Amino acid sequence: MREVVKHLQTSGKLGQFVSDITRQYIIEKEIKDRNDIDINPVIIEQAIIDFRLRNKLNEPQKFYKWLEEKATSYEDFHASINFGFQLEKLKLIITENKLQEYFIENKISLDKVILSRIVLDNQELAEELHTQIEEGVSFEYLAREYSLTDDRIFNGMMGAISRGKMPDILRAKIDIANEGNVIGPIEIDGKYVLFRIEQYLKASLEDTQLKQALQNELFEKWLAGKIQKLAVKLHME
Repeated sequence: MREVVKHLQTSGKLGQFVSDITRQYIIEKEIKDRNDIDINPVIIEQAIIDFRLRNKLNEPQKFYKWLEEKATSYEDFHASINFGFQLEKLKLIITENKLQEYFIENKISLDKVILSRIVLDNQELAEELHTQIEEGVSFEYLAREYSLTDDRIFNGMMGAISRGKMPDILRAKIDIANEGNVIGPIEIDGKYVLFRIEQYLKASLEDTQLKQALQNELFEKWLAGKIQKLAVKLHME
């Protein structure tokens, strides 16, 4: 064991190893101490069946050969599936009462806007191009002809930008504009930029992927707090 610890120290991986062990200890203890984390055995068995079908392991011989190759037993495999469900249920329980508030607190960063731009180093030219756009000249054409950035080859399309990462002056104008509007020129980093608002992408907890990501963030914050308290307790002892 001492040789293992020494190797981990030498390789610079001891800190991560200790962190992973502490994390696992806290999660397992929390699951063990609670009485609302039990998973219906039928769900576990169905998950195992689904796994075997997906991986073409429905024949017993193939499945047990796979277990041997993974150096695990059926009991351990079953326990790992059960733990996965328990962990997800724990995350849900820990975060369900905090999720809405956390979403609202971070909405400025979660909302995104798809933008196109024309970047220039001359304010007068930028104002002239804005006038031309208002008179019907194609934004895409002017982006290809005049913009100084590489995205000009994509008609100035920048893609989706988080509102939280925008300069304040740009966000303020975007918040009162509509899709299709061209705003600017706005001076950013010594350049004069025209922006066209292509689409607003409003964040919503109905987005399953976003909801899952926020739950994971909240759970990691909760876990970090538990780890910190454990570290303080061990230090005092």
